[in-house]
Amino acid sequence: MQTDLRSLATLHGELEDREAKIRRLVDANIIGVLISDLEGQIIEANDAFLDMAGYTRDDVASGQLRWTDMTPAEWQGASERAVAQVRATGACEVFEKEHFRKDGSRVPVLVGAAAVGGTRSETVAFVLDLTERKRAETEARESERRYREALMELAHANRVATMGQLAASIAHEVNQPIAATFTNAQAALRWLGTQPPDLEEVRQALGRIGKDTNRAGDVIGRVRNLIKKAPPPKDSLDINKTIGDVIVLTCGEAVKNGVSAQTQFAEGLPLIQGDRIQLQQVILNLIINAIEAMSRVGEGSRRLLISTEKDGQDGVIVAVQDSGPGLTPANHEQLFEAFYTTKPSGLGMGLSICRSIIEAHGGRFWATANVPRGAVFQFTVPTRPDSAS
Repeated sequence: MQTDLRSLATLHGELEDREAKIRRLVDANIIGVLISDLEGQIIEANDAFLDMAGYTRDDVASGQLRWTDMTPAEWQGASERAVAQVRATGACEVFEKEHFRKDGSRVPVLVGAAAVGGTRSETVAFVLDLTERKRAETEARESERRYREALMELAHANRVATMGQLAASIAHEVNQPIAATFTNAQAALRWLGTQPPDLEEVRQALGRIGKDTNRAGDVIGRVRNLIKKAPPPKDSLDINKTIGDVIVLTCGEAVKNGVSAQTQFAEGLPLIQGDRIQLQQVILNLIINAIEAMSRVGEGSRRLLISTEKDGQDGVIVAVQDSGPGLTPANHEQLFEAFYTTKPSGLGMGLSICRSIIEAHGGRFWATANVPRGAVFQFTVPTRPDSAS
């Protein structure tokens, strides 16, 4: 009998100790705490919860304060599921919801609840105000949006500036088919003027005019695509063709600077997932940088090699290799930093933007020394849509 009494006394002491701990937690007001029945009536609440929701102790004492009334319609389902969990298991998983404040505004909260008592008719709920966290998340998203907009503005400016450098080469590329069109038109007129007119020769001349017109249109189309501001969504691309379209625009610049441009494209590469215009901007920057670097070399060959190869199972590697002055340990470290440049009139944004574009595609961008001289800039692009960010 004495043993039973001691056990009851011990149990009673443990319950009192546990109740005192809970009371200290409630009174500490570190987190909102409320006791309610499963129908929603709030029986008791600490100051932290009342301050959070804008209610007073008189509101609690009135018996009219119900968390079900404080719950917006779109959150009723989550609250009902939590109640069902408490009935079934004695506790519910922590979940997010919103509460109406007394003034009608809303407060985002994190809620966890557990039954008290053997009948599970009452619960104690712990409520954490998420207002600051939500504000921080919103600010972070807004900051990210502004960063992306600024990056796109810089990328667009960089594209336009680079295309400006290529203006003479582009004019040359357009003038060639225009001159050929004029020559073929004159030839067609001459064949028409013969007696009798040589209609087969006229037909061939007109065919050549059509092809040359398409050539000029293709060049103009490539320029328009490269400088337009709004990039298209990511799509499945043939990386070799994507690069080839840029090389056509840079041929004149390479010839003017005595650069021998060559390609070494791997066959059978998988389609990549990417933004064609942005990837062409990266290639354009790397080619122009390589040509400019080699134009400063007084002796030796000026060789530009653009190559592609498979990168494991889920991507391709693109490399632009030159025989210019190469990289020094000093500038290698700063190469991809914004505003760092070795050009007298450079902005120092080209390589920084290139790296940002490639990383946004889920790839890597790096530079190494070429042997015996020059530099190699390489990047990877994944093939699977879920590999890109």
